[in-house]
Amino acid sequence: MPREDCCSMLLALVARFLWLCSVAGLENGLARTPPLGWMPFERFRCVTDCVKFPRDCISESLFMRTADLLVSEGYSAVGYEYLIIDDCWMERQRHEITKELMPDRERFPRGLNFLSDYIHNKGLKFGLYHDIGERTCMHFGPGANGYYALDAKTFANWNVDYVKLDGCFIKNINLDIAYPAFGRELNKTGRPMVYSCSWPYYQKHPNYELIKKHCNLWRFADDIRDAFDSVGKTMYNYYKQQKNLTKHAGPGHWNDPDMLVLGNYRLSYDASRLQLAIWAIIAAPLIMTNDLQTVRPAIKTLLQNRAIIEVDQDPLGIPGRCVYIAGSFQIWVRPVMPFNNIGAHSYAVAFVNIGNYEPCPLCPQTYEVVLKRLGFENDLGYKVIDLFGSMEDLGLFKPKDKFITRVNPSGVTFFKFTSVDMY
Repeated sequence: MPREDCCSMLLALVARFLWLCSVAGLENGLARTPPLGWMPFERFRCVTDCVKFPRDCISESLFMRTADLLVSEGYSAVGYEYLIIDDCWMERQRHEITKELMPDRERFPRGLNFLSDYIHNKGLKFGLYHDIGERTCMHFGPGANGYYALDAKTFANWNVDYVKLDGCFIKNINLDIAYPAFGRELNKTGRPMVYSCSWPYYQKHPNYELIKKHCNLWRFADDIRDAFDSVGKTMYNYYKQQKNLTKHAGPGHWNDPDMLVLGNYRLSYDASRLQLAIWAIIAAPLIMTNDLQTVRPAIKTLLQNRAIIEVDQDPLGIPGRCVYIAGSFQIWVRPVMPFNNIGAHSYAVAFVNIGNYEPCPLCPQTYEVVLKRLGFENDLGYKVIDLFGSMEDLGLFKPKDKFITRVNPSGVTFFKFTSVDMY
């Protein structure tokens, strides 16, 4: 059998095995790779006054405009397919008779079936926020408590493809019971819906073995902010928990460090590269939060970098980790496809300069590392390309060779080391 056919058959068997493992719990077969899309919250927050702020308010108009831009600006073509409405879309009370959730009548005058159809007709998928507790986190809407079956059915009737379930106002609610129960109600509707849980964020000692059986992705860190300190804090949070987090993530169930804040106000170009690279390394969902109408061309190019998206979407589904820290320098590594003919992985590698190096914290720093120290042991070596560069071949590096890179402060360099075959 040709080698290419063998590789294809192996990947198909691996995917089938992982799918069977997944459906034993969640039973939706979704999110085989981390979801890509857009969500408004960090950029647009909970602006509801459409008279004073017509462009920025959480409304039908904002989401229709964003759906248009996801397509016309090329984001959907590279994989950003989910348009997810966050908090502040609801009326403050349920329907008096049916007890169903209702979208705000003034800001969503044609209802969510209309908006869902509009999004789907663009070739996109429709996501919606809810809360497992008594009310949503911004106090605007009623939570799911006591209405799991009704709310799941309502979402299915609106043709929702992705549910983000937060965890505010949860007094006397056992999350280890509540989140699985809501997920079961989603499954009962028969409509496939990605299930994004905030479950572990609200617990001191989350049971990830249980969580991964019931959620496609889960928040483990604070809400992201448009600042390098916030990105760095999330990276550190992941690093502290990475042994546990990497153990439980894979196809169908992913660690969620929150949204990509590229394209807003405060994150520099170098810090934007850093967030994108690390999110790809750890196999995170790539969910943008920005105004697609005002994203700078250089940031748009980053967000649409196919080589980096390919790392994030790698079919092996092995999340990476931070393997080395010394002062301001960090190395993050993720095993990726392709294997060579003797089964050696290829790797995506991010070299990070946090920017606190003395005596010059604002200076670029040069680092070197022997590849074998990173666990790269393929004697035939690795071909290297710069994932942020022009994709040219940077040469062949053997395990005993030094790799040298120069990294800007609060920045990153990002490479793919592809295992060389015998022939």
